[in-house]
Amino acid sequence: MSISLRKITHQVLVGNVKVGGGAPIVVQSMTNTDTADAAGTVNQIIELADAGSELVRITVNSEEAASAVWDIKNQLLKKGYSVPIIGDFHFNGHRLLEKYPDCAEALDKYRINPGNVGRGKSRDPQFQMMVEFACKYNKPVRIGVNGGSLDQAVFTRLLDENRLLANPEPLPAITRKAIVLSALESAAKAEELGLGKDKIILSCKISNVQELIQIYEDLASRCNYTLHLGLTEAGMGSKGMVSSSAALGVLMQQGIGDTIRISLTPEPGASRTKEVIVAQELLQTMGFRSFTPMVIACPGCGRTTSDYFQHLAQDIQTYLRDQMPIWRTQYPGVEAMEVAVMGCVVNGPGESKSANIGISLPGTGETPVAPVYEDGVKTVTLKGDHIAEEFQGVVQRYIESHYGEQAREKSVA
Repeated sequence: MSISLRKITHQVLVGNVKVGGGAPIVVQSMTNTDTADAAGTVNQIIELADAGSELVRITVNSEEAASAVWDIKNQLLKKGYSVPIIGDFHFNGHRLLEKYPDCAEALDKYRINPGNVGRGKSRDPQFQMMVEFACKYNKPVRIGVNGGSLDQAVFTRLLDENRLLANPEPLPAITRKAIVLSALESAAKAEELGLGKDKIILSCKISNVQELIQIYEDLASRCNYTLHLGLTEAGMGSKGMVSSSAALGVLMQQGIGDTIRISLTPEPGASRTKEVIVAQELLQTMGFRSFTPMVIACPGCGRTTSDYFQHLAQDIQTYLRDQMPIWRTQYPGVEAMEVAVMGCVVNGPGESKSANIGISLPGTGETPVAPVYEDGVKTVTLKGDHIAEEFQGVVQRYIESHYGEQAREKSVA
């Protein structure tokens, strides 16, 4: 699904994952473990991959971290995981890649921040070293500009030029220009050093929604590099989810963006997988991709004073997502299925009929029965104390009959 007339970006192969060039928008995430802790990092990568992250970035900030990367990659492969691993480098990446060739070889992509690759006279040679390692090991590179660590040389140059104008632009406009220009100039330099367009991904992240939209619209209009989207430092909970979805939704609706990350601050002790789930749900609700059967549920009102339908909707949604690591291979196509869990007679039957499978639970004062609809046809009416367990069984049987091997053989015949 693409709305804009923006030309298709160059396709970049990151490990075994195609990014850009008309490929589906890719979901990625990042670990927050100490990469030097190989076992802990492997476990979190597996957790993220099982949740559906198609690319996983790890911090490579020290010699201990760099020396652990080869072991991390091997442990993942032994456990049957081929998810591409991206090395996030700042300040000392040139030295780490030089000293630890196993790390340079094991990583599937390097992430370079032009604002942190080096200062003053050291900037250009250190950036050159990073690109040369990418060329040597045939690795793609994300040139990731951040508003919080903007290349000061570019920023200062634009400020000096702006002062000479008869009508100088405001500082936010200069900052946006500096972010975009830093990415484009760095990409041009990487090409001069031998890195092909099919090895370059750009990102320009900032934490303000409207600023981010303007930056990416400008960037997309000036190049056809593959683009990674993300609202940096999005925040915690609903704030982070809403702001990220608002910014990325506007951009993707214009056809801008080839891979995304939702940069949520996790709740203390919470799983890192929330950012993966939010990214998937954003793509799925916008109609770009399907990952997990979606549950349609009413918000509730005075007709639904019981919270029974809320618990059932939550249980069904959790059940569907927990089963997806198995269902992805057993039941191809099941990720596009819709399940409706409705709470009363007002919209219940209608919404249930519109979904692949739906249940209309009784509202307050209604007859205590729950009709179940499959592809618009009522197939059974559930009642009693075990409606939830019985409906889960109905859902499982529907999946087996419509997406299982026998269903596929029947469709081919």
